[in-house]
Amino acid sequence: MFEIIVEEHFSAAHRIEGYSGSCSNLHGHNWLVQMCLRTKSLNEIGMALDFREAKKLLKKVLEKLDHTFLNDNQFLKGENPTAERIAKAIFDEISLEVEDGIEVAHITVWESNSTAVRYSRE
Repeated sequence: MFEIIVEEHFSAAHRIEGYSGSCSNLHGHNWLVQMCLRTKSLNEIGMALDFREAKKLLKKVLEKLDHTFLNDNQFLKGENPTAERIAKAIFDEISLEVEDGIEVAHITVWESNSTAVRYSRE
């Protein structure tokens, strides 16, 4: 099994509704998103997937979140924009876009340099 891992950033603001603490206030993050794709096969030149294509796919999804107020962003379907829900929404969207033979292993969303959440279906 091969895993292809790429990272991209986006910037966005949110507030966690119902949270008892400072995260209930409007604030922003420079989010780091790591995408891990998995496949069993290689193409005719020995690549699982071109890194450029993987990054293009991730960027396409993150453009829907970049420089938005996540609480109002329809990509998150009106759900409270926690890092957990952001990771799952990205996972679900990329799962619709990957080509046959490739699956999304997991999505990791870093809210800061020291805090992250990882989502997978496993």
